[in-house]
Amino acid sequence: MLTAAIAENNKKKMGMHAQTVFGQTILGIILLLVAATVILPFLYVLVVSFTDPSVYISGTVYFWPKKWSAKAYQLILSGSGFLNALKSTLFITLIGTPLNVLFNAGLGYMLSKPVPGKKFVNKAVMFTMLFGAGMVPTYMNMANLGLINSWWACILPSTCGAWTVMVMKSFFESIPKELEEAATIDGCGQLRIFAVIVLPLSMAMLATFTLFAFVSYWNTYFSAIMYLTSSAKAPLQVYVQKIVLSTTISDVVDLANELSKEVPQEIMRMAAVIVVVLPVVCVYPFLQKYFASGVMVGAVKG
Repeated sequence: MLTAAIAENNKKKMGMHAQTVFGQTILGIILLLVAATVILPFLYVLVVSFTDPSVYISGTVYFWPKKWSAKAYQLILSGSGFLNALKSTLFITLIGTPLNVLFNAGLGYMLSKPVPGKKFVNKAVMFTMLFGAGMVPTYMNMANLGLINSWWACILPSTCGAWTVMVMKSFFESIPKELEEAATIDGCGQLRIFAVIVLPLSMAMLATFTLFAFVSYWNTYFSAIMYLTSSAKAPLQVYVQKIVLSTTISDVVDLANELSKEVPQEIMRMAAVIVVVLPVVCVYPFLQKYFASGVMVGAVKG
């Protein structure tokens, strides 16, 4: 009887194992199909951007170039429009990202402490999560500050976000009070405690929000078309949009460049997309380790 019970139990385990393997296989196939829908279009764009114009015109473009060519990239990178757009994007991203992380972390740290007015500020921050100022009032505010046609108009409105502040606040509240008390006994002020103790303990979270801020500022588009009236100050996203929607190559490149006569408009579009996406793709692997742990922090603390 005992032997029969053991055999029955083993049979159930084998059945459960088979179901698990089957379920994992189906899930793997589904995830593989989802990954293919993301990767294959990007791969096609990459291949077309490096395909020789003569091959592209013949209509024989596959998922690997028959004949390599970087003429589209030479044409884009040598243009003054691209250099101006790159300068604008670098300024917005390299200035906006650290300001975003610093302001959010500073406000989150302040709200994690028993300071006067904490409840009012906390409610004010939560209020902005539910209600936005609106496009027209925001534009009027930028105009009153004299920031129209200034890169700062693309930076300052995004330097602080309610959700980011709340997540950081929750994380800072979880840091053991004993660490800060010991630092206070050693003569550290709040600013030094924040810089020397709190921030190093928050590297995973800070790296995650740094990546979010970097991608957000790098992809600046809507605020640019709202506030920047000069095309010379337009960032890369606006430049790429102009390439994608332009009907002729003469709209975006110098016709004096001999390559402009050889490169089809479609290859130009593909190359422009790759130029803009590539920096983000290069940055992500270096922050992936922190990104995974930082997302878990946000899930638990949020």
